[in-house]
Amino acid sequence: MTTALRAMTQLSSWPDLAEAPPSCGTGRALRSAGAEIAHFHSDHSVDLHLTARAIRRFQDELKNSTAVRLDPDSDWVTIHLDCDSDIDLLLTLASVALQVHQEQPDPDGAKSGCCNGR
Repeated sequence: MTTALRAMTQLSSWPDLAEAPPSCGTGRALRSAGAEIAHFHSDHSVDLHLTARAIRRFQDELKNSTAVRLDPDSDWVTIHLDCDSDIDLLLTLASVALQVHQEQPDPDGAKSGCCNGR
């Protein structure tokens, strides 16, 4: 089982997430009631809809992680999944993403644009 599949299996068991078609049309996605949260594009990569606000809040920590790639024009971060600690990082950041989306729901679902896997 790949790291991405293990991560998706864990996240899809969360009650606030459900599998859905990705808006970008590639791979598999998980969404909450108000927004797409994660796009799994490969066996070792996931884009997470963290939001600009959360990225700014954790920017220093995210920049220091070798598993995270930031795109300055995106509300999504890409997480490279090589090992269990990368999955743990994804789960932690997915929890943050869910909290942010629940506090400030996006009425358009995902108006912040497409994931980084464009």
